[in-house]
Amino acid sequence: MYTVSVESRFSSAHNLRGYKGKCEDLHGHNWKVRLTVFSAELDHLGMVCDFTVLKDVLKKAIESLDHKYLNEAEYFKSVNPTSENIARYVFEEVSRIKPELNVKKVKVWETETSSATYSK
Repeated sequence: MYTVSVESRFSSAHNLRGYKGKCEDLHGHNWKVRLTVFSAELDHLGMVCDFTVLKDVLKKAIESLDHKYLNEAEYFKSVNPTSENIARYVFEEVSRIKPELNVKKVKVWETETSSATYSK
């Protein structure tokens, strides 16, 4: 099995509904996102997928989150904007934008040392 990954970043604010502690208040992060796709076989060029294609798809998937208050984004009006749910959102958006990609996982860092991963 082959996997390839690309990373990108976005900045946004959020607060966690129902959380008791500092994160219940409005605050922001400079998020890092890693998209990983997989394939059992390589294409005629010897690639899983062109990195340029992956970078473009990831950029499209996160552009609606960049410099936004996540709690007001349509998806997060009913879903708490935790790192875990942001990872799931990006996974689903990439899959929607380019369904032929075999998305393995999406990892989201809210700080340098704290991350969450969503995979299927």
